[in-house]
Amino acid sequence: MTDYKATLNLPDTAFPMKAGLPQREPQILQRWDSIGLYGKLREIGKDRPKFVLHDGPPYANGTIHIGHALNKILKDMIIRSKTLSGFDAPYVPGWDCHGLPIEHKVEVTHGKNLGADKTRELCRAYATEQIEGQKSEFIRLGVLGDFANPYKTMDFKNEAGEIRALAEIVKGGFVFKGLKPVNWCFDCGSALAEAEVEYENKKSSTIDVAFPIADEAKLAAAFGLPSLAKPASIVIWTTTPWTIPANQALNVHPEFNYALVDIGDKLLVLAEELVEACLARYGVEGSVVATTTGKQLELINFRHPFYDRLSPVYLADYVELGAGTGVVHSAPAYGVDDFVTCKKYGMVNDDILNPVQSNGVYVPSLEFFGGQFIWKANPAIVDKLTEVGALLHTTVIEHSYMHCWRHKTPLIYRATAQWFIGMDKEPTSGDTLRVRSLKAIEDTKFVPAWGQARLHSMIANRPDWCISRQRNWGVPIPFFLNKESGELHP
Repeated sequence: MTDYKATLNLPDTAFPMKAGLPQREPQILQRWDSIGLYGKLREIGKDRPKFVLHDGPPYANGTIHIGHALNKILKDMIIRSKTLSGFDAPYVPGWDCHGLPIEHKVEVTHGKNLGADKTRELCRAYATEQIEGQKSEFIRLGVLGDFANPYKTMDFKNEAGEIRALAEIVKGGFVFKGLKPVNWCFDCGSALAEAEVEYENKKSSTIDVAFPIADEAKLAAAFGLPSLAKPASIVIWTTTPWTIPANQALNVHPEFNYALVDIGDKLLVLAEELVEACLARYGVEGSVVATTTGKQLELINFRHPFYDRLSPVYLADYVELGAGTGVVHSAPAYGVDDFVTCKKYGMVNDDILNPVQSNGVYVPSLEFFGGQFIWKANPAIVDKLTEVGALLHTTVIEHSYMHCWRHKTPLIYRATAQWFIGMDKEPTSGDTLRVRSLKAIEDTKFVPAWGQARLHSMIANRPDWCISRQRNWGVPIPFFLNKESGELHP
């Protein structure tokens, strides 16, 4: 038979027919390591202009996945292309080592009651072990870098640097201790940063609740009437029945029109635009007796449905007409808007009711619901409102709700004493932190350009930055406080 291959004019090479990458790649990596390729490139490029890629560090927990691979390979391509373009392009890998996932892993493995020192010791050992595993995997991807000298957030020099930086921020007058609702996870037992919040669907009970009037004469005058012919109540709508025990105020919009509606046995205060929808929801008929603006209702007192407590009406621009009654119930310990509005009307921190403990259970002293977990207390609160004749309607809806990114469990806003960096706090000198940050963004070239507008919007609208966590594995805030006044030591 004719050997057709011999009839073709082909070059003769020693290349194998198959690439054999699983066998070849480790050999290539071993050769790079044996000749000190990364060090040679630094030596060759020492007089060249520098190109520095600051690598956002992966978290030191678990084996790498396709996201890690994509991230590291793309960056490696950039570094190599810049090296070939005539730059000195060093690459120093790093790892983010602190935080709850590592502490949670140690608690699951070794138990929760270890003590702070032992917890930190085990967390440091676990993070070190995870880094070594990920380092070998990144090297196996072919990433070229200074893997012998990576940076780690848990290096003592880095921890010391963080505390020195915190000292400068304190000197600048930006740090303060405040009571403020923050994202709180019962499973973490800690405040969460905005970036640690995810949104998933959750089923919640909605309730329409009547708050009976305490200042009859003032309410009648607000609607231009000589007196009230029947008992009157203002109606709120909420998806969080568990916050009703902490109610301390009611919010209306100053520019909305509100109607006094006669439904037979009593009068209801509702947003005029929502009267028809509300009456249909309650299954009753009624007629509008009089109308007024929200501004006329300011500071009129109503009564809490089942506690001996007044709920004054405060004006708030965040009240909407998209759903509900046009009246918002305010529990300042469990909502940022509520908190800000109540403080604006003169409420001090000691006045704010905060009956939910860090584990999500009401304090034992709370009448009717003490010792109950808030999610399980929702039906009991609905029953209590029904018992006192304050519940006009309830149903269950499914809506987007904030969850912990680690535990995938629902979060709440909860007022706790935390340390904050104030975005708008007057510093010891110069502009506020928000003004400085926005100017720095404007003075920076972004690639791609749309990143500038995105970051500018985020900083322009972000709240004060909560920097404290109730955990062991992290860099502590080493402040000394006056035991009596709570003031920061000079």
